[in-house]
Amino acid sequence: MNPLSRLLGFRMASPVASGLYWSAIWLAIGAIIISILLMGSSISEAELLPWVFGVHGFSSLAGGFVSARRSGRRGWYFGAANGLFYTLLILIISFLAADAAWTVTVPILLAVTCFAGAFGGMLGVNTGSRGK
Repeated sequence: MNPLSRLLGFRMASPVASGLYWSAIWLAIGAIIISILLMGSSISEAELLPWVFGVHGFSSLAGGFVSARRSGRRGWYFGAANGLFYTLLILIISFLAADAAWTVTVPILLAVTCFAGAFGGMLGVNTGSRGK
């Protein structure tokens, strides 16, 4: 058992749920880094779109990695599913919190997160302990 399971007394049964959990952790870290970058440099908010896509892509890659590692099979499938659910959660939260509109960046975000999650899943399935 990992330390989190021992501390909190539960274990996530779904590989995608655990991948989304780790995606959220990396998203929080990325948001802090972007905030520090925005505060400490002359970059304006209008120039942050590539950085935001990078953070979302890396978060999805990390979540896909964890998801596929936990499943032990079909890495690209679990990684892409993690990217899809990650994007849906981000869209729901952004719509409810800030009334964000559906723009051309939504399909781009979906493509970035699904491909990054699938790539992370391909990497993660090969590092798992199952089948060894």
